[in-house]
Amino acid sequence: MTLSIGLLAKAADVKVPTIRFYEEIGLLPKPRRAANDRRVYEVDAVRRLAFIRHARQLGFSVDAIRNLLDLADNPERPCNEANALAARQLDDVEAKIAQLKTLRGELRRMVAATCDGPAADCRVIEALALVSEA
Repeated sequence: MTLSIGLLAKAADVKVPTIRFYEEIGLLPKPRRAANDRRVYEVDAVRRLAFIRHARQLGFSVDAIRNLLDLADNPERPCNEANALAARQLDDVEAKIAQLKTLRGELRRMVAATCDGPAADCRVIEALALVSEA
């Protein structure tokens, strides 16, 4: 069974331009073309796109996904590279969470310092001005 780009997009829950982009950057192999020059995909493209989509949802970079796909395409290779990529991604996520917690604290302080007067006395604007001058 083969799929058109539209059917592939629907089956993998991605948009058609996303498929074209993944082909362009080499995450998805270029499909064969039908006699009418339309792209024709094999069913395994759905699985590959789902893999890419899930990896993107987890925040992996395109390069990391490329490496993970290479490992998936070569199952005889050791898994330690995948483990290292996942560990690096976890470190990145942990750092982002810490940064977001800091942002949340600052925003809470700004909201708690609200005023009911004119904008000239606004604590939110004052706090933002102090940060931008630092």
